Amino acid sequence: MIIDGVRAMDRATELLLRYYMAFNRADWEGMLSCLSDDVRHDVNQGRRENGREAFRDFLSRMQHCYREQLRDIVVMANADGSRAAAEYVVHGEYLVADDGLPPAQGQRYVLPGGAFFEIADGQICRVTNYYNLDNWLEQVRT
Repeated sequence: MIIDGVRAMDRATELLLRYYMAFNRADWEGMLSCLSDDVRHDVNQGRRENGREAFRDFLSRMQHCYREQLRDIVVMANADGSRAAAEYVVHGEYLVADDGLPPAQGQRYVLPGGAFFEIADGQICRVTNYYNLDNWLEQVRT
């Protein structure tokens, strides 16, 4: 199937691919441009954060503590483009200890992950991220 941006499903898929390509370029402004002002962000095994500025703060912390690339990205969307999901493999390096997590010493990790999205008016209005924290902890404690 060719993505041509005509169908709502195609537009949602393109939005998520643009979001993830910006992530892989460390283009935080590009990522933020994909989000609604009032985006809801469910942090993996954490709390919900609200708003683009809270997401900006999250990205700043992530950039400080981690260096990551997402590979093998697969994006799926429903027919009306209002909901979507992504699966990927995170290839990362733990640079600086994050709050409540083990010390960082440049440990490398490879971790499957996924996310669920709500989309409205051409922007992401909810991001819910998931990965296996125990698996990540096992990799960085080694």
